[in-house]
Amino acid sequence: MSNDGVPSPKKSLITDLKYLVKANVLTANVLPVFTGFWLALYFTNQSFADNISLFLLTIIGSTFVIAGALIINNWYDVDIDRVMDRTKKRPTVTGNISLRTVLWLGIILSILGFICLLFTTIEATIYAFIGWFTYVVLYTMWSKRRFTLNTVIGSISGAVSPLIGWCAIATSVHIVPIVLFLILFIFQMPHTFSIAMRKNDEYKAAGVAMLPAVHGFAMTKRQTMVYIACLIPFPFYLTSLGTVFITVATLLNIGWLVISIRGFFTKNDEKWAKVMFLYSVNYITILFLLMVIVTLPIFE
Repeated sequence: MSNDGVPSPKKSLITDLKYLVKANVLTANVLPVFTGFWLALYFTNQSFADNISLFLLTIIGSTFVIAGALIINNWYDVDIDRVMDRTKKRPTVTGNISLRTVLWLGIILSILGFICLLFTTIEATIYAFIGWFTYVVLYTMWSKRRFTLNTVIGSISGAVSPLIGWCAIATSVHIVPIVLFLILFIFQMPHTFSIAMRKNDEYKAAGVAMLPAVHGFAMTKRQTMVYIACLIPFPFYLTSLGTVFITVATLLNIGWLVISIRGFFTKNDEKWAKVMFLYSVNYITILFLLMVIVTLPIFE
């Protein structure tokens, strides 16, 4: 910060880059990559220390690919980002970084990410490409402004992240990575619905076909409850992670389901949607960190 209270150019650039790569979204997508990698080591009885180089290639590669996709999303969505209050600080909107620069940054990071992943396994690279293509082309460019199913399509891109980490070590033909994919895929629906409800007026103004904007809050609440209910069986497919994990995961699922049911009786939809959003963020973070914790050597 300069003496006159104006942010320094360096600090301003860092802030712009955080908005550009959607730092919170990026972190939330890289964590499952790490969890997938860690669990693959655990279930194949391999040492983390013996796979440090592979781990770094996997994390750096996946981070670059995800960041590249998010940046290209910002480049493409600049017109609607100008309309929505939640996105007006992005450098594509403020003009702090030119759109040409943003596009090239997204492309270069994506390419560098895929190159890194090619040094892991082809299967990991393929899943990374599926996530990138789904998010950039099928979600951002095709479905986001046209169909309420954009949330389903976008969820695929986030759900492949643990498969990238797992497949750097072993093949995805295993119950664990499949369940991780399904948990992430289903989780993203109520998570995104809570955001869409909170920012409903903004999405309407921007012409984005989110479920609450098109079909209303009542429909959104019903779908939210159904998706959360679908999460309840999944911890029992991961019995190999132990009783602690199954118990905590089940309690988290039941807690979320109870909150979702309360939405039918609330008089303050915005407050309820905020609680749902905060719960969802903590839910997925706790769940994927817990998978790592219960498989640490000290618990074996």
